[in-house]
Parts: sequence; structure tokens; C-alpha cells
Amino acid sequence: MQTNKTVVKEFIFVGFSLYPDVQSLLFVIFFCLYLLTLVGNLTIMGLTWVDRALHTPMYIFLSALSFSETCYTLSITPKMLADLLAKNRSISVTGCGLQMCFFLGLGGTNCIILTLMGYDRFLAICNPLRYPLLMTNTACGQLVASAWAGGFFVSLTEMALIFRGFFCSPNLVKHFFCHMRAVIRLSCFGSYLTEFIVTLISVSGLLGTFLLIILTYIFILSTVLRIPSAEGKRKAFSTCASHLTVVIIHFGFASIVYLKPESSVGDDTLIAIPYTVITPFLSPLIFSLRNKDMKNAFRKVLGKIVT
Repeated sequence: MQTNKTVVKEFIFVGFSLYPDVQSLLFVIFFCLYLLTLVGNLTIMGLTWVDRALHTPMYIFLSALSFSETCYTLSITPKMLADLLAKNRSISVTGCGLQMCFFLGLGGTNCIILTLMGYDRFLAICNPLRYPLLMTNTACGQLVASAWAGGFFVSLTEMALIFRGFFCSPNLVKHFFCHMRAVIRLSCFGSYLTEFIVTLISVSGLLGTFLLIILTYIFILSTVLRIPSAEGKRKAFSTCASHLTVVIIHFGFASIVYLKPESSVGDDTLIAIPYTVITPFLSPLIFSLRNKDMKNAFRKVLGKIVT
């Protein structure tokens, strides 16, 4: 019984070891999705940087979201891919803490930036005359900096609660990355209370930002319905379509992860895939394919390269 109280210095991911027959296939699928995610986000950031027509608040926020999501996937996916091929799936306690810090911080940053993008659309549609005065490039930069500060403030608060003590053996993290619930359950101290508090913080942040977005869209819808022409309504809705689609996907998958009831190890692993792998892949794809300005910028840059 004494071994159960051994203080651990590293964790071992259970990961996808429950599915040994498909690990090679999963590596190929996740590797391709990761490359496409990087290409999509880097393309958005590059186009926003080189095309002056995209130097507007909407695309500054989009570029900031792409950068945040690139960092978000970088904190999880490379280690996950390596573990799919390796026999040793260990990570130090310090490394686990850093991974969790960036995963939670960048996830929170993404939520706040999506909220800011909704606020930007609200000002553009509901207060068009004041929009140029309120949403300057300087204001956008300050708001993006606030999003990062807010995301990592929550992350560091949760980290202080989770890593305030030692962790006891067994040191098996029943996930493919340092998910907070899986790590909390290895703590030598009151894990149930800590898990409740940390989950409450995460859910509050998730629901709070989502409700703010819903509120902005209520005002947007009210304004759009008062537009007399059908073309005006269509144009107003078209500027929100991509953002609203990504919001539904992002918060939909996130709610499954954080609001689901207790489940098995395998279920936890599979449920986290959409939020950690698929959502970052879909976001740049949706914003690129449904945005005329972005497609026009891509054609211009491609034309310059060809000629």
C-alpha cells in the first residue's frame, strides 16, 4: 500500500494505447490534419499581413485567432503524434504543467477572441457611423492583448490549484495530453474539490463568452430585420456567417468536453479529438472558403507569384 503514496516526477499517457491496431492510421490522419491546420492558419496570417485591403479590424481579429490556434495545436499535437509512434509516452511533471498552461490559456484566448469578433460585427452592423471611431487598429491590438491576458489569467489560476501539491502513483494520465481532469485525479490532495473548482472556472468562462456572443447576435438580428432591402439583409448576414459557424463548432465541441458526465478512459480520449484536432482544422477552412475578401487576396498573391 505504501507504493500508492509514492510521489511521482513524471506522468505516462495512456493515450490511444487502448486502440493499438489503429495507432498507425490515427498518426497518418492526425498528421495530415495538423499540416492542413498549420497551412490554413499561416495562409490567413500571411494574407492579412501582405494585403492592405485586409488591414481592417475584422481581419486583424481573424489573424489573431489564427495565430492563437496555431499555438494551441502546437501545445498538444506534436507530442500526441510522437506518442502514437513511441513506446515511451512519458512527460515530466513540469512539462505536463507547461502543456496544460498553454492548452488552457490558448483555449481561453480563442474563446475571448471569438467574442471580440462578435463584438466587432455588432459595432459594424448596429453602430456603423461610430464604428471607425470605436474600432481602430490600436483598439483592436489592445483588445487582442486583453484576450491573451484574460486567457492566461484563468489558466494560471487553474494551474495554481492543480499543481499546488504533489502527485501520487500510479502516474498514468488517462488521456493523450495533460487534460486537467485526468491530472487532478492523480493529486495527493483533495482532488474532488479541486476538480469541482477548476471545472466550475472553465465552464463559467466557456458559458460566459458564449452568452456574450449570443447577446451580440440578438442585437445584430434585431438590427438586420429592420433593414428594408433584401440585399442589405443578405450582405449583413453574410459578414457574420463564417464567424457564427465557427462559434457553433468551437463552443459545441468544447461543451461536450467540459459539460459531459463521468465516462470511461476511452470515451474521454475520443471525445477530446474534435475539440483539440478537428476544430482548429475547420476554423481556417470555414473563414477562407466563405470569405470573398480572403479569396480575392489569395488570388492576388497567387497571381503575383505566377507572374
